[in-house]
Amino acid sequence: MRKDLISSVVAVVALTALIGLAYPLVVTGVGQVVFPGRADGSRIIQDGKVVGSRLIGQDFGKDQDLFQSRPSSTDYDPAATAFSNLGPNAEDLRAAIAANAAAYLRRERPFNRGLTRAGIPPDAVQTSASGVDPHISVRNADLQAGRVAARTGLPKARVLALVDANTDDRALGLFGEPGVNVLALNLAIRKARR
Repeated sequence: MRKDLISSVVAVVALTALIGLAYPLVVTGVGQVVFPGRADGSRIIQDGKVVGSRLIGQDFGKDQDLFQSRPSSTDYDPAATAFSNLGPNAEDLRAAIAANAAAYLRRERPFNRGLTRAGIPPDAVQTSASGVDPHISVRNADLQAGRVAARTGLPKARVLALVDANTDDRALGLFGEPGVNVLALNLAIRKARR
């Protein structure tokens, strides 16, 4: 019995050292060497200060001169990523989508005459699975471009060029849809205004 106990303790200590210490250190080291930006959270640094991450959406609701992110079920809190877990028949979901659509129309219709609820892209009224998706659809960005151009004084063609420059292609050229990184786009808008 003593031999079994000693063997068990040695196995626990060895496996803890191997799986709990050595493996994470090796994976972290490889990540730092092979993907240094991604391993550090894909942070965006401007003027020597971290202003966000390419992977985490932010709330730009207070600044109507900028592009707005898609709605978030977590108030853009990266420590609480989650989705609403509401199904298509849920009254709460229908109410949230209706409220988001009404807010979108109030904000964008003055700059897009004829915009109706049917013309609003789904990502403008629905939360993402994580609640902190940093991208909006190209259609959503195109609709917001009129407001951003009018409020910033930038020519709409320049704003649309910035949208194109900050659009990420499909993953591996096949998967998903192109998306516009809102933080990167808004930083480009701020820079163009200087």
